Parts: sequence; structure tokens; C-alpha cells
Amino acid sequence: MTTSPDRLVANCSILFTELPWTERPAAAARNGFSAIEFWWPFAAAVPSSSEITQFTDSISNAGVRLAGLNFFAGDMPAGERGVLSHPARVTEFTEHVGVVEQIARATGCRFFNALYGNRLDGDTPERQDETALENLANLATFTNALDATVMLEPVSGVEAYPLKVADDVIAVLDCASKSGSTTRLGFLADFYHLDTNGDDVPSVIERYADRVVHVQVADSPGRGEPGSGTLPLASWIAALDATGYDGMVALEYKPTTTTEESFSWRGTI
Repeated sequence: MTTSPDRLVANCSILFTELPWTERPAAAARNGFSAIEFWWPFAAAVPSSSEITQFTDSISNAGVRLAGLNFFAGDMPAGERGVLSHPARVTEFTEHVGVVEQIARATGCRFFNALYGNRLDGDTPERQDETALENLANLATFTNALDATVMLEPVSGVEAYPLKVADDVIAVLDCASKSGSTTRLGFLADFYHLDTNGDDVPSVIERYADRVVHVQVADSPGRGEPGSGTLPLASWIAALDATGYDGMVALEYKPTTTTEESFSWRGTI
């Protein structure tokens, strides 16, 4: 049994890169997707009003749904992976949340990925973790007002990023819950990152399926489209679905050819 097409999400930050980002929602629609997601598409945490409008208009004009959006993650090309745990950037993050709320209200997006942030020289891990928990707690008004969920995920490829396997993410979610936070939080299960970091994905599904609120997939090695590597993505999705998961499955892969040509996997996961 393959995943229903209406559950598949095109990540327009890593797919359709042949086009300007403003044209990617329409390209996703032309290729049969009704839902998309983006990493933070702007260079700044607080972009201009015209940039925000351009972004939201590109989505509404394409007739697709924004199913997921990353919070600002810093300078990604330079290796940054989020600012949630950075003590010196709390004000920046707080101001940024207001922009995210504006986009959420304009698009109806309700799932938001908060990259945790790399470990920093000059700040202790304990202080960074306290900062992350404070920032998560302060998102309660945002999630409760919008019926939204903030997600945390493991990430591979950056040694300084501290959340590498499912247990790392669950530990943060549990700490937030035990601290009394009312922010709605969930586990973003990125099968590629989990496998690349040596986690046992079937075991992760067995232990934490009830914590999963969103799934992202790419094949390995190479982070290409399904079928370009050796990961049993179809069986992992089926195993998660068997636990009652009925959420989205996002395609966060780097096409080994053009994006449109890479869709030959359809019907296999």
C-alpha cells in the first residue's frame, strides 16, 4: 500500500531549486502536490512586509497548502542550524515569532520546525539548554492561539548540532513538559537524519510513534529521492501508519536529476 498523494508534501526549499523560490509553490502544484513546506525562505529573521506578502501570495496564488515552515535557523550555508538555544539571540527569536504568526494567519500553516542550534564556544551546554527551554515555553501563546505545533528534529551532517537521535529530541520534549510548559510540541521524525546518525528507525517507530507529528524522508546514501539509495522508506512509513499515524510525509531530498524527473519514485512509498 502506497502513501496517499494528498499526504505527500513537497519541500520547496530543497526541491524545484531550478526556479526562484517564489515560483516553486506553483511548480509543486503543476506536479500534483496539494501541500508544500519551506525552510525559512528569508535571509533575515524579520524580513520586510513586502517579502512576507510575496511569500504568502506565491502560496495562495498556486492553490497549495503550507503544511510546514521552519523557524529562522541563522546562516544555514555557513553551518548554523537554528537559534533556539542561543542565549545572545533570544530577542531576535522573540521578534521573529511575531513574523511567523503573521505568516501562519495568512496561510493556515500549523506545523513549525524549530532547529535547536549548534553548541557554541563560550556558552555552556547547560545555559544553551536552559535558553532553548525558555524559548519553547514562551511559544505557548503562539501555539495555543493558533492551534499550532512546534516540532523538534534530529539533524545529521553538523557535529555541533546536539540533537542527533530520537532520544535526544524526546529528552528535550520531556524536559519542556516537566517544566510546566503548555506549548504544544512534537517530534519531527526525519528518517534520513535518524538513519544517517545511526539510529534504529524501526525501534524509533516502536518507541515513539505517539510523539511523531510530522515525517520527512530522503534516501541514503546521498539524500536523494526515494529509490536512489537503500533505505526501506515504504516499510518504515507503513510501520508508522500501522500505529495510527495519519499525518503528512514530506519529501526533503536533493534530486539526483531535475526535480520533475526525480518523481519517478511515485507509487513506491
